[in-house]
Amino acid sequence: MDDILHCGRYRLSLKRPLVMGIVNLTDDSFSGDGCGDDAARAIAHGHRLLEEGADLLDIGGESTRPGAMPVSAQQEMDRVLPVLEGLLACGAPLSVDTAKTEVMRAALAAGADMVNDIGALTAPGALEAVAASPAGVCLMHMQGEPRTMQQSPRYGDVVAEVAAYLAGRVAAAEAAGIARERIVVDPGFGFGKTLDHNLALLRHLDALRVSGLPLLAGLSRKSMLGLLTGRPAPERVFASVAAALLAAERGAAILRVHDVAATRDALTVLTALEETSE
Repeated sequence: MDDILHCGRYRLSLKRPLVMGIVNLTDDSFSGDGCGDDAARAIAHGHRLLEEGADLLDIGGESTRPGAMPVSAQQEMDRVLPVLEGLLACGAPLSVDTAKTEVMRAALAAGADMVNDIGALTAPGALEAVAASPAGVCLMHMQGEPRTMQQSPRYGDVVAEVAAYLAGRVAAAEAAGIARERIVVDPGFGFGKTLDHNLALLRHLDALRVSGLPLLAGLSRKSMLGLLTGRPAPERVFASVAAALLAAERGAAILRVHDVAATRDALTVLTALEETSE
C-alpha cells in the first residue's frame, strides 16, 4: 500500500489507520446525528470531532441510508458549502460525501480536499471534475441505489465481485488523469449487501485492497451491527469500535466513524500492541 495519500492541500501518512469523522447535514440520518440545515451546529460538531482526534472530516448533505429519497443538487450545496467554508481553516483535510457532479465541482472550487462518492465517479462529468482538481477521491462499491439497494442484494462471490468492480473504477479514474496517489477504495458496507455479504467483506477485507491502494471502511453504527447486537443506531458505539478495530487489523487505512474519541482510544491500544511486538 502506498504510504502517502495526496488529498488536496494535504499529504496524509498512512503508516497508521486514519480516523475520518462524520459531519452529517441531513435531517433523516439513520444514526441520529444529522445537523440538518444548521450550519453553525455542524461546524461546531466538526471542531469537536477534531478535538477528539479525527484526522479528516467527511461532510455530507444527502442521506444514503436504505430507502432514502434523493435531494436536489441545490439543496445539497446549500447544506454543504457553508459548513465546508466554515471549516476550511480547521487544519485538517475536508472531504465532501456526494455523488452529484454539480456538487463536486462547487465543493472543489470552495476548497474541498477530497470527494467521497458512493457512485465511484460514474455520474456524467464526475471523473473529469475530480481529475481537474488536486483532490483525493474515495471510490465506493454499491449494488443498486439507496432507495432500493437493500431489497434483494445478490452476488455469486461478493468479495470477488466487489474487488473486480473497484478495480474497474480505479482503472477508469487513472485513465481520466487521477493519479493513484489520490485514490482510496471502499467496499461499501451496507450498500446493497446482506449481513452475510457484509461479514464476508469484513472477513476478507485484505483481498479488497485493489492494486495496493488504501482502503476506507465505513462500518460505524450500520444496520449490520444492529442485526448482530439488537441495538438501535445511537447505541451501537461498542459494536462500531469493535468493527473499526477488526477493519484496521485487516488492512483498512481510513476508518469513517461517528464516534471519534472511542475509536481513537481503541486504535491507540492496537498501535501500542503492534509496536511492542516488532
